[in-house]
Amino acid sequence: MYFLYILECDDGTLYTGITTDVARRLYEHQNKKGGHYTRAHGAKRVVYTEKHKDRSSVQKREAQVKKLSRIEKMKLVRAC
Repeated sequence: MYFLYILECDDGTLYTGITTDVARRLYEHQNKKGGHYTRAHGAKRVVYTEKHKDRSSVQKREAQVKKLSRIEKMKLVRAC
């Protein structure tokens, strides 16, 4: 099982990623073992997740979500 997730960063920005374990990945981001973006902006909390059956489908969805504006991402977060 794969997950798409959106993190709220310490500075209020949003970060989108994929993983097989959301809790582990958040821990990595919070302890500076995640991506460059979250090392610079910090990782506060997970605000959104989606479950996907395979890596291919979650990567396609990640590409779609990353193209969304901040306002559109916030609407997605609020809808869950």
